[in-house]
Amino acid sequence: MAENGDKDQVQDLDTKICQQIEYYFGDHNLPRDKFLKEQITLDDGWVPLETMIKFNRLNKLTKDFSKILGALKKSKLGLLEIDKEKCKIRRSPNKPLPEVTDEYRNAVKHRSVYIKGFQLDATLDDIKDWLEDLGPVENIQMRKTLEKTFKGSIFIVFDAVESAKKFLENRNLKFKDHDLMILSKEEYNAKKNEEKKQKHSDSKVKSKQEKADAQKQAEDAEMKSLEEQTGCLLKFSGDLDDLTSREDIHTLFQNHGEIKWIDFSRGAREGTILFKSNAKEALEKAKAANNDSLQLKEKDVTWELMEGDVEKAALKKIMENQQESYNKWKGKGGKKFKGKGRGGRGSDPSPRKKIQFQGKKKKFESSDEDELEESPQKESEVSASADVKNGAEAPGSPKKRQLEDKSTEEPEAKQKKTEVGTENQ
Repeated sequence: MAENGDKDQVQDLDTKICQQIEYYFGDHNLPRDKFLKEQITLDDGWVPLETMIKFNRLNKLTKDFSKILGALKKSKLGLLEIDKEKCKIRRSPNKPLPEVTDEYRNAVKHRSVYIKGFQLDATLDDIKDWLEDLGPVENIQMRKTLEKTFKGSIFIVFDAVESAKKFLENRNLKFKDHDLMILSKEEYNAKKNEEKKQKHSDSKVKSKQEKADAQKQAEDAEMKSLEEQTGCLLKFSGDLDDLTSREDIHTLFQNHGEIKWIDFSRGAREGTILFKSNAKEALEKAKAANNDSLQLKEKDVTWELMEGDVEKAALKKIMENQQESYNKWKGKGGKKFKGKGRGGRGSDPSPRKKIQFQGKKKKFESSDEDELEESPQKESEVSASADVKNGAEAPGSPKKRQLEDKSTEEPEAKQKKTEVGTENQ
């Protein structure tokens, strides 16, 4: 009995050694393993056993060259060769790596299965043991997060399409009494595409709602602003001199009330003044200072305090003009307008800036203020064929400021190695 037990242990160890080394040189790992790919270019494909035993999982199984060679001699795959001196191994030239074409990728996809529901502390060995009698598996990929923690899901690649189909016939499998989600690779991709479409649709709905909310907030803010400026508008009209300017209006009221905006153009016969505070008070003070005869360039003017809906409509128009002037100002790189009469009907080209009229030197402002490398030093905890048989703003003139366009790009995440090869991120 003892002899049979020892024999079983030896056979089990031989199987694990073969599986591990055949995984290293297999179709799935070798194309992705930078370290091993470099090694096989040094000596016509041969890799010293001294190098091989530095790979973590093989190192844990054995460091004994004779045991490694003995196990490989029992393999029925014929994937590996042993050199005459029995100190090196290589992938057989008769077993070249498959060319990675669309046809090859499609074939692998049809042999692949997605399984989700494993405990997060499950190990590769746990999963290999669970898969042992469920079909010949070539590769197990434990999917991990960016923090390299197991996500609880795997991709497995079977040796043939028939093996994958047979495995998918029973989707009620459990892992340690936990239910599992089992999908073919095609089903998994379709599910992900559907989730993407739903996410995109939800994103569009969310964006539309956010725009509607922003519009509502803007309208509410506008109405609040209009309410706050009630009683500040004064309309004037008459047979005005064609040379009457906004500077003349400003001069008339400069000692009686602070003006925020004047909606008027030369040659017009009427206009509107927006005061920072009460328009009636400013009008009364100006009239008192001019013996109740408030003229513009010796022309009689009708002064009218605006109220109610008329006032709100006028305020709204002024706010729109302010925004339009600001947009023009911004489009010119933030430069101040030069000369009289530029910047539209309003007296302030930027709702956020103070302007200065030439000549009068008077100021008034607006209201708006995995990496795919496997090395002996850092080897992914992978095994392979679960069973191969069974498988600054620039200083200078205040008239010109340099605009900076700073953008930050997030570097693409490197592809990480999972316990079986490549990690999906």
